[in-house]
Amino acid sequence: MSPTTMTWIYLGVAGALEVGWAITMKYSQGFTRVGPTIATYAMGLASFYFLALATERLPIGTAYAIWTGIGAAGTAILGIVLFAEPRDWPRLASLVLIVIGIAGLGLTAAGQP
Repeated sequence: MSPTTMTWIYLGVAGALEVGWAITMKYSQGFTRVGPTIATYAMGLASFYFLALATERLPIGTAYAIWTGIGAAGTAILGIVLFAEPRDWPRLASLVLIVIGIAGLGLTAAGQP
């Protein structure tokens, strides 16, 4: 697998772990439940690790923005699905804008690594 492909895989894994730690933080109930608390910290550290790997080949601004975008959009979507958070049209439209922003940053960075 090419280094470029691995860079994007690292960033995708980092983003997925970002969503994971945010969701497990909710399940930790203010860090009062041991299992979800440990999962939150483990996924947070792993997310930072994979982000660091991605930033070896991607500009930090691009990698960080994509990482936080994946985390924000993914967490908001799972909040709607898992926790019955609001799903009104302004919220959904805003999520679409985040996804468009992530895609745009990814396309502009495609030739960089």
